[in-house]
Amino acid sequence: MLLLRSPEDVERVEDAYMRALLTQRFQDIAVPGYAYDELAMFIVVEPGDTVSDIERVGGIWITSSLFGNAKYGEDDFSPCFEVLEAHLGRCFEMVYILNNDGYGVIVIVPETNDMDAELMRFCQEYATPTVSPIRLA
Repeated sequence: MLLLRSPEDVERVEDAYMRALLTQRFQDIAVPGYAYDELAMFIVVEPGDTVSDIERVGGIWITSSLFGNAKYGEDDFSPCFEVLEAHLGRCFEMVYILNNDGYGVIVIVPETNDMDAELMRFCQEYATPTVSPIRLA
């Protein structure tokens, strides 16, 4: 997994669409007087990363729940993300806000066949199509 804490880190992402998306998101969160890592952390999921790895590194709940003991796939499960958007055919963008100051963890999941199967099912089940797709030049 790639952890991105500043716009300079975006160059480590190979996919042009995801680079453009992440560049836009860093611009979206910029607040004068604050370092980017005070505002958010971006996680780009890579093949071999598991849901539990992502939850642990990001301090987030994907298939587990903040609201109880139910797990993804059980009747009482309720997801904890703020937003989960599908950039159709490209990637999923999952946003978590972790405190009242607005600190966020944004998880980018490439829409490829070599990603964790449970993570892909989760994203496909809960994602809504993005309302503002990135346009590549």
